[in-house]
Amino acid sequence: MIKAKKSLGQNFLTDQNILEKIIQVTNIEKKLILEIGPGTGNLTSFILKNNPKKVFLIEKDENLTSIIKNKFKEQVTIINDDVLNIDEKKIFKEKLIVFGNLPYNISTEILCKWILNLDDNNFWFDCLILMFQKEVADRIISNFNSAKYGRLAVLTQWKLNVKKICDIKPNSFYPKPKVDSSLLFFKPKKDYYNFKDPKNLETVTRIFFNQRRKMLKKPFNQLFNGKTEIANKLEIDLNLRPQNLSPDIYFQITKEYEKL
Repeated sequence: MIKAKKSLGQNFLTDQNILEKIIQVTNIEKKLILEIGPGTGNLTSFILKNNPKKVFLIEKDENLTSIIKNKFKEQVTIINDDVLNIDEKKIFKEKLIVFGNLPYNISTEILCKWILNLDDNNFWFDCLILMFQKEVADRIISNFNSAKYGRLAVLTQWKLNVKKICDIKPNSFYPKPKVDSSLLFFKPKKDYYNFKDPKNLETVTRIFFNQRRKMLKKPFNQLFNGKTEIANKLEIDLNLRPQNLSPDIYFQITKEYEKL
């Protein structure tokens, strides 16, 4: 049995029923596939059985890369690198279906990188089928007016529709993680707010949710130098808290912030 590396957040999915469930989320026949962190290739085997057009794998671990090369030979194209270092738009010229059992320690960083780097009307992927720690997944799919709602939900819901496929218990992995996992399905939206710079949305949500227990008055003052006209224009009650504003309101606030 291959030893997983804690430093890379490795937990290999071994449950055949879950692997089958993942592969049935969407039709992959004759489609380009990208798998992030294939590990020992358990999901990769299921992908190849479904007749994809081509399969790309991104694996940071050199040891696992050599194992996968020996296992799948010419059936796959392996990129031995950290996914956070890769510009997918430069490597892939056609849209892909992306699978990933993301390392828990960098899963949100990966998702945010992909969202903020999306070109307008030019998504490099057709859909994302990703596994997260359940607590993180709950934050991604949370609705406003709930305790788990925050910047991760706002950023995700800017350009992506997301739904939960299923929860996955620790005994589906080797080694067993200490927490449950969730499988999420992401599909690009056709209509969304266009910003001059997506990082402005990141800035706005960070300022608000870093003070999530405070009333909106404080982050509004920080963003708009004490001017209340924007809050009045958007009909926002400054006595509310950040979790009480819908994603759409945050998008409108960001548009106003970009006018400064």
